Formats: sequence, C-alpha cells, structure tokens
Amino acid sequence: MLCLCGLIGLSGVVAYYASQLPPLAQLTVPKRPPNIAILASDGSPLANRGETGGREISLGELPPALPQAFVAIEDRRFYDHWGVDLMGLARAAYRNLSHDGGLQGGSTLTQQLAKNLFLTQERTVSRKIQEAILSLWLERSYSKDQILELYLNRVYFGAGAYGVEAAAQRYFGKSARTVSLSEAALLAGLVQSPSRLAPSRNREAAQARAERVIAAMKELGFITPDMASTALSAPAEPVRPKAAGSANYAADYVMDVLDDVVGAVDSDIVVSTTLEPSLQAAAERVLVDELNARGQKFNVSQGAFVAMRPDGAVTALVGGRDYETSQFNRATSARRQPGSSFKPFVYLTALERGLRPDSVRSDSPVNINGWKPENYDRGYRGPISLRNALALSLNTVAVKLNMEVGPQAVVQTAQRLGITSPLQADPSIALGTSEVTPLELVGAYATFANGGFGVVPYVITEVKAADGKPIFNRPAPGDPNRIIDPGTDAMLNEMMHNVFVIGTAQRARMPGWPMAGKSGTTNDYKDAWFVGFTGNLVAGVWLGNDDSTPTKGVSGGNLPTDIWHNFMKIALKDQKPVALAGVAGAGQTRYANESGKPRQRAKRQKSFFERLFGL
Repeated sequence: MLCLCGLIGLSGVVAYYASQLPPLAQLTVPKRPPNIAILASDGSPLANRGETGGREISLGELPPALPQAFVAIEDRRFYDHWGVDLMGLARAAYRNLSHDGGLQGGSTLTQQLAKNLFLTQERTVSRKIQEAILSLWLERSYSKDQILELYLNRVYFGAGAYGVEAAAQRYFGKSARTVSLSEAALLAGLVQSPSRLAPSRNREAAQARAERVIAAMKELGFITPDMASTALSAPAEPVRPKAAGSANYAADYVMDVLDDVVGAVDSDIVVSTTLEPSLQAAAERVLVDELNARGQKFNVSQGAFVAMRPDGAVTALVGGRDYETSQFNRATSARRQPGSSFKPFVYLTALERGLRPDSVRSDSPVNINGWKPENYDRGYRGPISLRNALALSLNTVAVKLNMEVGPQAVVQTAQRLGITSPLQADPSIALGTSEVTPLELVGAYATFANGGFGVVPYVITEVKAADGKPIFNRPAPGDPNRIIDPGTDAMLNEMMHNVFVIGTAQRARMPGWPMAGKSGTTNDYKDAWFVGFTGNLVAGVWLGNDDSTPTKGVSGGNLPTDIWHNFMKIALKDQKPVALAGVAGAGQTRYANESGKPRQRAKRQKSFFERLFGL
C-alpha cells in the first residue's frame, strides 16, 4: 500500500510539473543561434561572430574519439538507457554516500541537453523532474546519434565557446574535425566545470581531468592501451587565444556592413572578405611596435590604420592598439580632425578651376575677419608654386586657395570623393578642421591612386550558407564612375609625389617606387596623420589620444610617416614597382624636380586603371 501510494503521489507530482511545460506535442528544439565565420581573402579563418563562437558541426565530420570521449566520461550507458539512467543514478548515489571518487552526478547526456535547450541552470527538485520529462521526450523524438550531435553543438566549454567546434578553435586554434585523442579528452573533461577546468586558467586540473577521460575510454574499449599511452605521453597543448588580435577590429567592420549585404542572418553563414592576412598582421605589428617604442615618450596612446587597394578593397584595418583593452574601432568610428591631410581636396578644387601646379600664389600673412592662420614654421616664403606649397604644407596658401575657389566648393569636392562626415564650409576647412574617419580619408585617397574613379570601400566579396549554398556574390565591376579628369588627377598625384621629394615624407621614400601622399597635424598636436599611396596600395595612419589630450610633438611627418613607411616596406617587398596614375616613370614628376623648377613634360603613360578600363 505504501508503494502504491508513493507511486500515485509521484505520478501526481510528475503530472503537475509536466503541466508547467509547453505541450509536448508542440515542443520543438530551439534553433541554435547562427554563427558567422569570417574568412580572409586566402580562405583562412579570420574570426567568428555570433553567440556560439563557432559553427554547427555534424557527428560524421568529427573523429570517432571525440564523441566517444564525452560518452565515456559523462554517460557511459548513453546507448543503453532511455533518457534517464536509473542504474547511473544508483551508482552516483552510492559513490556520493561512500565518498568514493568524489561527488558524482547522475544526469545523462540527454538530461544535460534537455537542461541546456529548455531549462535554467537552477538546482531544484522541480527542475530535475521537468528535465527527466523532457529527456524522455527527446529520446522518443530523436535518435541517439541526433541527440549526441545536438549535445556536442550546444554544450558550453567556457570562454564564450558553445559547441565543440567553437571550443576546438578557442583552445587549440583548429577545427574539431582535426583534434587529436588527447585534445578530445581535454574537451570532454571541460564540460563538468568549464570555468574551473579551462586550460587557460587551470592547466593542471584540466590535464588531470583529461587523463581520467582517457582512462574511461580505455576501460570501455573505445581506445587500445597503446593509444591511451600515446595520448598520455603527449598531452594537449592549448594555444594562446586570438581574441585580442587586431583582426577583431576588421571582423567588427565586416559585421557592421554585413546587414546591408544580406540582411538578417538566421542560420550559419561563411563570409569571404578582401582582408589579406599578411597585410593585416603587418599593419598591427608596425602600429603597436611604434606605440610601444615611442608612445610614452611622445604621450600618444592610440592609433588606427587602414589599407586598401585602389578599387576600394580593404586589405587591412586596425582600429586601436589593443582589442582586448578597447573594442572601440577608431578606424571606422572615430572622427578626428585630419589637419593638412585634407589639403589635397583644396588643391584638387583649384586645379579643376583652371590652376596648374606651376601657378604661383603668395605665401604671406592672412587675416580673415581676425583669424590669422600661420605656417608650421611661422615663416613666409613670398611667391611660390602650388606644387611646392602643397609639398611644404603651407597653411597660408591653402587658406587663400580655399577662399579663392569657395569653401562650399571644397566641401563638395571632398563629398564627391567619398567623405560622408559633416563638413563645415568655412575658411578653416582648408586646414582640416572638420572631422573625418580614417576609413573615409583613405577611401578618398584611393580615388587619386586609381586615376580618378569613384571609390566605395568594400570588404565582403562572398557570403555562403554553411552547406555552401551561395547567398551573396559581389557583382563584377561595371563601367567605373570617373569623378576626376585623368589629367587633373595626374597633376595632383605629381604634386603629392613632391611631398616625398621636398616635403614631410622624405624619410618614407622607397627606391624605385613612385609614391604620393600627405601628412596632417592639428593644433596642439592632438591628431597626427599620414595617408599615402603607390599605384597598387593606399594606406593611412592616425595617431592621437582618445580624450583628445595633446601629444608631445607628434606630427604627421614623424611617427605616422614612420609607421606608414614600415608597413609599405613589408607590403611591397619583392614586388615590381607600379607607376602612379598619370605619372611618367617611377619616381619622376612631369612638373617639378627637387629644386622646384619646372621640368619638361614627359609623354604621359596610361595608368593601370586606364588600361584596365580601355580609357
């Protein structure tokens, strides 16, 4: 009678808690949050985005030792029970009471999956009863292999990694498809207590747990004694996580533009990008090395770097000194005054209105309603050609040109070249007082580099579903939109090449390579820039402090130029020099030599882009 009453009472309790669940007939497994795998231009993994940290992976893709390791340590009777293992519960209760081997849990893999899918992590009797009910439903609705696959893709491994693929990438820098026996054992041992057993935090405890997994696998016959001995003699070696790497700034930029490309994402996708691993690594290295070496001396703590091809394909993007410390992306989101690196827009506007590089203006004092801008050295040179005025970055001439063509015309020129940040059409616009982002400025300079065609920076080339089904392919380039006359662009390029001849970029010259660019420094040395290009690569550097406190003398002509030069040495190594658009021959200008005197015009060679587009 007692047993009967107990059974009736238990049935009532089960029925009550079952009533608190959704109707089992309508129950479905919640969809796994999508993972976004971001690949570099060569197909190598760059980063993962999404709540899980890795893509979903099928049981058939995994080495047999990996699922076997989980079964051995977590639920050795997985293929024999029907969701709730009464024998396992009895064994765990006995060991707990006898203190034999420490506290044991009686939950099956199915119960753990039910908890992860449908319930909270609270430890109450009601939750355990509901867990058992849901486990029975899972066993009735899915095969054992399906349940095991769901479990391996949903279980938490610590460090933000959900599922074995994310965990393998996080701890070993490889796919779960290629883990070794010792690595599989370490992963299986993690799920008991991800925070305590994470190898990055407690390597000794993680290895001890992995040894227990290997012993259990040998006991169950999953592996041979020789395999166990080999695995124990070669423990898994976790790798240093890549979470702090600058590639994460680039991945964040990819995520920012992904919604415009494919809209909402509801399943795992793979995004191929234009980012080049060697250039990304080089950009990070030269920026961080320079800040580490001279940042404290010059009181400069942050920087940003953007590199792209002349058609706008972003090849490297670094949004700050250390992603782990600050995820704010200064390359795409920080608007800072560009200083004199804005002057090419003023000179382009003047050239488009009929002036020429050898046109002369007076470098003399300026007074516009009480505003008296001065040159960097506070001196004046009198009559000077526009070519040399730009190379020497004379403020007086830039301001006079700005007033001559009209500030609104300069703003329109900058906007035509891709500057989207708000610009103030006033006399000071000539000196770069309106703020822009590094990505905008480098994109605008790409128009100079490609011969005058409009540029919209892009980073995504292809998006596919996890099964390879195409979702997006970047359209083949159609007829380019010319926004600068080729002759005008050639003149400006040669004027900016003069910056490397007599101006602030002399220290950045590379033998044989024709280069053009412009430095920029703002008042009180708060912002320092250098943006420059060759015929095949455009790059820009910004240095400063997030709180806009002044640096100690950082100007566009020193640290930023050094960073740019160090990057270009790596990026252009072993490559054949490429002519600048409209420039006749490597390192030559058609309008001026080092003394600033006019040189006889050489026959203009067609640029790469003009040949490409048949112009």
